Amino acid sequence: MSYNIADIRKDYQMQSLLETDVAQDPFDQFANWWDDAMKSELDEINAMTLATASATGMPAARIVLLKSFSADGFVFFTNYNSQKGIELQENPFASLVFFWKELERQVRITGRVEKVSAAESDAYFHSRPEGSRIGAWASPQSSVIASREVIETNITMIEQQFTEGEISRPPHWGGYVVIPEVIEFWQGRPSRLHDRIQYSKMAAGSWKVERLAP
Repeated sequence: MSYNIADIRKDYQMQSLLETDVAQDPFDQFANWWDDAMKSELDEINAMTLATASATGMPAARIVLLKSFSADGFVFFTNYNSQKGIELQENPFASLVFFWKELERQVRITGRVEKVSAAESDAYFHSRPEGSRIGAWASPQSSVIASREVIETNITMIEQQFTEGEISRPPHWGGYVVIPEVIEFWQGRPSRLHDRIQYSKMAAGSWKVERLAP
């Protein structure tokens, strides 16, 4: 079977991104693009690629869901004992990538990662559906298991454990915040000559705005 993968291409022509178009603060710029994505009713606009690396530098990437953002950073939740959790303990830096193809836009975020407070993790955990709360206990995320039956058995055990009380947050589950040092906004343009505006955090706390070559 032959695949003409090299022939797959799309010419981006919807919009431009000039230095005069962007906010001086990258969080304001992200909020502007987030509002555009919300108005466009895109599916799972909060889906983002999270890239981490082990202590030896071996990279890994996966899709996770953004749960909040502010001037403090970008927050997601997971199992602290998962592969990404272990890698973030060894090497507390990560990159996030949003790709909103319907808007021909991409946002790339790189920075330091910290755990959010226990109170913030508790608040989000208790806002989740019951099945998701049980799943956080039942799944030894990223571990090798013999079969799906392991998960099903764990779910039954956890359901029985919490039959008469509120499902508490597991100690191995909670949130992380990515604190940006660099944020890049990418707008697709014709002939692969895309617009790329990069914000870099300066020592004094201000942001340097620069254009990158496509």
